[in-house]
Amino acid sequence: MLMVAKIKVVQTTLDEAKYQLLKKMAEERKKTIKELVREAIRRLIEEDKIDPRDPIFTEPPLVTEKGISEKTSEEHDKVLYGE
Repeated sequence: MLMVAKIKVVQTTLDEAKYQLLKKMAEERKKTIKELVREAIRRLIEEDKIDPRDPIFTEPPLVTEKGISEKTSEEHDKVLYGE
């Protein structure tokens, strides 16, 4: 079954100074304002997906050498969520 993405229109207002800066940036990058706004939204969403402080990224490796485990799967909640 082919899934078709629904398209939504998002509108906003800008003061004249911001509009002119955005327009100039679009011209310099040879893009439309719409393309720049979509890129900015995509970056904002992507940045919000990963918290670099998440213990999954900050804890040391579970395995130091092949076959040797420092922490068992039973302890993963402590690592992920604290005690």
